[in-house]
This record gives sequence, C-alpha cells and structure tokens, in this order.
Amino acid sequence: MPRYLQLGSVPAKRHVRHASTGAGHKGEGIYYEEVVTTQGFDRAYSILYHLRPPTRVLRVEPAGRSELLGQPNPLLRHYHLKTGTMQREGDVILGRVPLFWNADVTISRCRPALPQPELYRNALSDEVLFVHHGRGRLLTHYGALPFRDRDYVVIPKCTTYRVDFDEAADAPDLLIIESPGAIRFPSRYLNPDGQFRLGAPFAERDLRGPAELISLDQEIECPILIKNGPQLVRYVMAHHPFDLVGWDGMVYPFAFNADDFEPITGTIHQPPPIHQTFSAPGFVICTFAPRALDTHPDAIKVPYAHSNVESDEVLYYVQGRFGSRRGVEEASLTLHPHGIPHGPHPGTIVASQKMARTDELAVMIDTFRPLAPTMQAAAFDDPQYPLSWLD
Repeated sequence: MPRYLQLGSVPAKRHVRHASTGAGHKGEGIYYEEVVTTQGFDRAYSILYHLRPPTRVLRVEPAGRSELLGQPNPLLRHYHLKTGTMQREGDVILGRVPLFWNADVTISRCRPALPQPELYRNALSDEVLFVHHGRGRLLTHYGALPFRDRDYVVIPKCTTYRVDFDEAADAPDLLIIESPGAIRFPSRYLNPDGQFRLGAPFAERDLRGPAELISLDQEIECPILIKNGPQLVRYVMAHHPFDLVGWDGMVYPFAFNADDFEPITGTIHQPPPIHQTFSAPGFVICTFAPRALDTHPDAIKVPYAHSNVESDEVLYYVQGRFGSRRGVEEASLTLHPHGIPHGPHPGTIVASQKMARTDELAVMIDTFRPLAPTMQAAAFDDPQYPLSWLD
C-alpha cells in the first residue's frame, strides 16, 4: 500500500466525536465516520469523515450484467493482438474490452468515446488503469487525483469514482487490469519498517495521492453503478457521496508514472523480476522502461529463449522499438503461455549487438495460472504469430 496520507479535517483520535462547524445532517452537529478496511481488519485501512452518513440509500436497481465470455476450447499457442486501431466505444467503464482472463486477473483495453455518465464502484476488484494516452483527473470521495500519459492509476476496490479526461489532451487510450486480490508493492522492495529500500526502482516520492478534497454538500439523488463480478447494480444515494471533510490512512487511489521507474541493469542480461512494479495474488505487473543495455563485451542484449513452466506472460507494447520482436507495434499485446518456449525473433540477437540503449516501454503481466483469451480477443488476433520464429 502507499504511505500514510491525511487530507482535510480529522479529530485528534480515532472513533471520537468530530464536531462539525455547521449543523450537520439532521442537526446532529457531527461529521460521520466511515472506516475502510482491507483483509478484514488485518491490513491497511483509512478513516473517512462525511457530512452525512454514507449509508443513505434511496433505492437499489438491477443494471444488467458485464459477462466475460471465454473462447471455447482455445488452442495452447502464442497470441498477438493488434489493438491500436480498436474502435472507440462506450465510456471508461462500459467501453472496456476484456482480452485475457483467469480467476486472478482480467486484462482489458479501453478506448472510450464518451464521458463517464455516472459514478462507478468495483465491489470485488482492485483496478489498475494504465494511461497509454490521456490526461485528466480521477475524482473520488478521497479527492481529486490528476493523471497523465504513462501513469499507472491504482484504484482500491470499493472506491467510488469518476474519470474526467481533459478534452485538450490526446484521446484516452487505456490498458486496464482488474484483480480480486489487493494490488501491492513487491515485499522485497520494502524494509521491515515498510519504507522503500535504498536501491528499489522507485520510492515514496514517486507516488502521487489525491491532491485536494472535493467536499460536495449536495442533497440530491445520486446514482452509483456498482460492479459485483458480472452483475451490475445501481445504488441511488440520497446525497452526493463526495462529501468528505477529511480522511487519513493508507487505503486510497494513487498514481505512479512509468517514466519514474528506475531500471536495474547489469553487465549481462537481467531476469524479468528486476522490472517488477506491483504484485497481487496470482500475478505481477512489470515495467520494461528505457534503459542502458548490458555492458559485457560478449553480452546477448535481448532476452534469452524461455519456457514459462509455471506462468503465462502478457506484454503490452507502449512505445519505442522492441528489440526482441518483429511485427509488434504500439498497442500490441502478446501472450506467451505456459508449455511453449518463446524468445527473440530471428535476426534480433545480431541486430542488438551494437546497441547501447533501448527506448522501448512495455507493461508486462505475468500470471501463475493459465490465461484464457476472450471472444473479443479473436477480432484482433494475428493467427500467423505462432509461426513468426521461422527464419
């Protein structure tokens, strides 16, 4: 989790009366405490103070379903999906196109055409929005969090939010990762006191939390679309839920920019775990950032052939020239699954010998259970990719 943060007004102690400066809801003269906990009460938490009780629901309505359809009997093979020209549709919530999934993670692309019309909350999954292109603000009850190109925006489950994109910026283009388990930092990056170790590829100064409270005092009907697995439910509140006067804790949305990742390099090729950025039950997220290449005079500067014995590997290609691959392009996704070796394409080893740096940027998701392609993935599939290692 990110470091402890406090915004706005909180009382000197937890669970004590926090007197409001005004009348408070129904004249009670207090702000209303809400405790947001993770893993029961065992892990990180935040405490929020509302103008009104956060439980004031006017009605609950079914809002349809968001089904995830896997391909029937998909072949065990390498996949290459070209999604750069994916049609824009929907908003940042309902415009998501799932491509690969298992019980631990769903990997989607989203190229929204419309602004988000109502507030949203994912009841079961943490979310990571990787902003390939776009700029704007994530608006939540924790406050406003500005984001920009190449940001990872990490949103804890049960966070009520709306994404407002800046119309003057590039059209929004997102990679979205949903995880029923908590998105955390690799434990080896943290010392026993919870601080990032010296030598970790990023640190507390690189993380950005909400910059300002929103504090809306609005007694209005306010719908929230809630995703509960495939089920969608609409809760209509009696007031706007962005009514916090203050909060503190370690559960809140935050952003980390891929450009702030400090690559670890060596004289010879280093294994993929050096690129790890986040961890979650069943998978990891890595950042392949521009970096100096191996300096040994005989170093092979592209990855060696690799058999994924116990993991599936998805790479999302963000920008630059990808030294070990032919035919991939910006916004390509490749899946190299368990059971089949993969490695550099023919000619790339020799071509890399004179290179001192790589300018590639890619996001990798390595899963420990097999991934399945969705029905939607078939529209972007290059069926010849498994044969692309032939000379």
